[in-house]
Amino acid sequence: MSSLFDGHYREYDAWYDKHRLVFLSELEAIKKVLPEKGSGLEIGVGTGRFAHALGIRTGIDPSESMIQVAKRRGIDVCQALGESLPFKDSTFDYAAIIIALCFAQYPLRLLKETSRILKKNGQIIIGIVDKDSFLGNFYRKKKSPFYKKAYFFTVKNIIDMLRTAGFKGVSCYQTVFDLPDKIHSVEKPQESFGKGGFVVISANSYLIS
Repeated sequence: MSSLFDGHYREYDAWYDKHRLVFLSELEAIKKVLPEKGSGLEIGVGTGRFAHALGIRTGIDPSESMIQVAKRRGIDVCQALGESLPFKDSTFDYAAIIIALCFAQYPLRLLKETSRILKKNGQIIIGIVDKDSFLGNFYRKKKSPFYKKAYFFTVKNIIDMLRTAGFKGVSCYQTVFDLPDKIHSVEKPQESFGKGGFVVISANSYLIS
């Protein structure tokens, strides 16, 4: 999969400039659950677009070309797979996986590995294009070099995997309520899911009773 992004990293990065209002809308949804402080990691950091905008200083990605762009954005990045993170147990307060889960070969293993590197009550933040949404249907039909290689998840799929991986306290926010080319302002995120094409799912690795 890294070879796909190595060959198309400029196209990937340019999408966020072309659809800036979509990107800003997605950021607003992520910020609803993003901790105000603590050490964070982005798994599948790509070119560092989200990490840079969200103040996440550390990232991993399998694509060397993407990593080089992320480094220019000031992210401390290393080349690695999410299923085998090069960090000690209980290192981070939170971890973000934005879109990247749909490109993982072993998504459940990735979530369990994320739980390992999180501190007690650490937070996982997952951003997906909901398979059940209008946007999921649109991208699955679109001839894109990226999404033809992706495995789309429903929100229920993600919640089930999170619970299997030991996470609890799930919450969701949704945004992107129309196709990207039809969005003309930054959209306000809404709780839950079922209407928005982009859904942010958050949970905790350990809840203190």
